[in-house]
Amino acid sequence: MAFQLDATDRKILAELQRDAGQSLDDVAAKVGKSRTPVWNRVRKLREAGVIGQTTVLLDAERLGFEACFFVLIRTSEHEREWQETFLKSVMDRPEVLEAHRLAGDIDYILKVRVRNAKAYDEFYQSLISRVKIFNVTALLSMEEIKSTTMLPIQST
Repeated sequence: MAFQLDATDRKILAELQRDAGQSLDDVAAKVGKSRTPVWNRVRKLREAGVIGQTTVLLDAERLGFEACFFVLIRTSEHEREWQETFLKSVMDRPEVLEAHRLAGDIDYILKVRVRNAKAYDEFYQSLISRVKIFNVTALLSMEEIKSTTMLPIQST
């Protein structure tokens, strides 16, 4: 069930998505409210789980992580023990930025960020040594066209 947001909540969330590092006074000014009501709303949104972890976005390429691979995984194993081993293997690897279980022909997709192809191969070799996988297809992203964490909350 979706949390019910009013127009002010949406404005606050849009501002925080745009820049969570701005001061509460700046957010309040931009949404046309005073500091205390905005602080109370932010507190309620955190308590409701609408606002989760606050973090910072880093530029992967500037930090030397130049290769982004999308890894498509098909498995013939669906037992609980295999799933637990696979999920632990994925969760233990900091290179894995995202992991999704899919419907359709592909069972899982991973977004993996590494320094280069050699680092990807080391990741791949480590993964297949820990868990049996039927088929792995790695797709190298040639160019990131759009990447955002911002949800389109203003249009709902």
